[in-house]
Amino acid sequence: MGSFLYLMNMRIKHNIRNSLRRHRLIAEEMTQQELAERVGVTRQTISSIEKGKYAPSVGLALLLARTFDVTVEAIFQLEREG
Repeated sequence: MGSFLYLMNMRIKHNIRNSLRRHRLIAEEMTQQELAERVGVTRQTISSIEKGKYAPSVGLALLLARTFDVTVEAIFQLEREG
């Protein structure tokens, strides 16, 4: 049982990079507020995602991708750390 607990505590950390700001600016220089209103979150949420301080839920990531008519992977990239 001890090894099981040890394995559960070994979490793999991930960094998520994003190009949300670039997509926003390509889309006729959409503001953070405009994007936030389109996807139903606050401007602060969009800002936090762009700064890499907040990883969106799967649902929000899908809404953001749909807004720009791109795949989720076009906006968010996963970097694995050991």
